[in-house]
Amino acid sequence: MPFYFVNKHAQDNGDHEVHESNCLWLPEEKNRQGLGYFSNCHEAVKKAKKEYYSQSNGCKYCCPDCHTG
Repeated sequence: MPFYFVNKHAQDNGDHEVHESNCLWLPEEKNRQGLGYFSNCHEAVKKAKKEYYSQSNGCKYCCPDCHTG
C-alpha cells in the first residue's frame, strides 16, 4: 500500500494535490502533509478533503484515477 501526501500549497486553480510517496512531483517535505497508507488514491483524496483541504485533487501523474483536471 502506498503512503500518500497532500500538498500544503494550492495550485493556481485552488486544488491541493494528493501524491503517492514515490511521485516525481512530490512537494518538498516542508510543503506536504502526510495522509497515511491507503489501498487507492480515492481514499487518500477523501481524507485530504475531510481533514485538511476541501478542494483536493489527485496528481495527474501518480494518481491519474483521482485527477479531475
